Amino acid sequence: MTTVKRETTGKTLLYEELAERMAHLIEQGTFRPGERIPSVRQMSRQQGVSISTVLQAYLLLEDRGLIEARPQSGYYVRAHLPTGLPEPEMSMPVPDPSNVNLHDLVMQLLRDTLNPQLVQLGAALPNLGLLPTEKLNRLITSLARSRQGEVYQYRFPPGLESLRVEIAKRAVNSGCSLSPNDIVITSGGVEAINLGLLAVCRPGDIVAVESPMYFGTLQCLEVLQLKALEIPTHPRDGISLDALAFAIEHNPVRAVIVISNFNNPLGSCIPDEKKRALVELLARHEIPLIENDVSGELYFTGKRPLTAKSFDERGLVMLVSSFSKDISPSLRVGWIAPGRWRHAVEWLKVTLSVDTGTLAQQVVARFLASGGYDHHLRRIRREYARNVSLMAQAVMRYFPPETRVTRPAGGFVLWVQLPESIDSLELYRQALKAGITLAPGYVFSATNQYRNFIRLNAAAWSYRVERAIETLGDLIAGMEGKEMGHS
Repeated sequence: MTTVKRETTGKTLLYEELAERMAHLIEQGTFRPGERIPSVRQMSRQQGVSISTVLQAYLLLEDRGLIEARPQSGYYVRAHLPTGLPEPEMSMPVPDPSNVNLHDLVMQLLRDTLNPQLVQLGAALPNLGLLPTEKLNRLITSLARSRQGEVYQYRFPPGLESLRVEIAKRAVNSGCSLSPNDIVITSGGVEAINLGLLAVCRPGDIVAVESPMYFGTLQCLEVLQLKALEIPTHPRDGISLDALAFAIEHNPVRAVIVISNFNNPLGSCIPDEKKRALVELLARHEIPLIENDVSGELYFTGKRPLTAKSFDERGLVMLVSSFSKDISPSLRVGWIAPGRWRHAVEWLKVTLSVDTGTLAQQVVARFLASGGYDHHLRRIRREYARNVSLMAQAVMRYFPPETRVTRPAGGFVLWVQLPESIDSLELYRQALKAGITLAPGYVFSATNQYRNFIRLNAAAWSYRVERAIETLGDLIAGMEGKEMGHS
């Protein structure tokens, strides 16, 4: 980097000039999101300026949101989603309830995850390299060596008390006042959703859902023979309350499901005041809300968003979450705070799966109690923010100009709208041949709404992943060229 001038230039102060040079290097990609920039002392020596000048420059870059300080680590380039690509518009699904029939395509997508030769951009798998594997291994070893017989005994619902205590403590951060007795431990988040649906619905009932919606939730509806009523959803602000109110007035909606914070696949986060309005709307109609908050801890900036449950005064909100996205998907530890349906959910849990593995519950409880969870979360939030930003930038570089992409403020998935001529299922087939798996838009709707959309898993970033994005761009361009040749 060129040494800065020792004197002021016009009205530009020395620290401002240094900040401008660093900002230019960041914008040009010399220092990329998540990378460490030179330390204050290094920069002082390199540029021949005082430490206070460098500190002022770095504070200015912090104020502009270009870098961030990490305690005892230094300064790093902040991840920013590019604004060069427009976002997808609010979805406009068909207004009628529909049966769900997606299992064949979903099962194919899940089978792709077993193939280590594929670049995994399909299923929303967490980055294994970011999971606290060593800590978990030590906890498992310690528990296995203990002579406590309770480790090998059933732990009937509501589940391990020490785990429920830790979950209740953490719920305060999302605005909830829960007691350990309000919580039922489940085998992952999907079982929690199933239990909530079984507690309030019967075959043939109508369930209103955000659209697009995570295919795992749609699979729950399919298995339970429930009808999905898809509600228009904004890529940043979530479900349309006006559309939901209209749907309730014209359909016997039995329950509503939302992913309130960082929807999968949209990445949308319902603003806190809108969550309050959602709870009030459903309370007026005595309709239960099943709120999935599985990614609520994976926010990128600011503070943890509240849950809709925090505004619930009548026990109508069933809050669902799990530790599969941030601690370990293999432990299969989730939970539900079912409100007024707690006893029904406990009985259903016993009937369907008896309990959740005691060893897994013990491991998660001890990890939460150890105090390492918050440190772990801070690390993976930074990494996911960086990886989502880098993948969005790659989409901007390699995909056609008409492409639209979401700008999530949490989680690790991107929802991409391709040119109208692109069939995401055909792209999925071509991508598999090229050694890449992705999630075609079809699986996020009961009515095949998202023909030209794909979801990309941005949990990991590497040279191999970037080349995969470039390959997808080439495939899309080839499909566009073929379509133009037929027209």
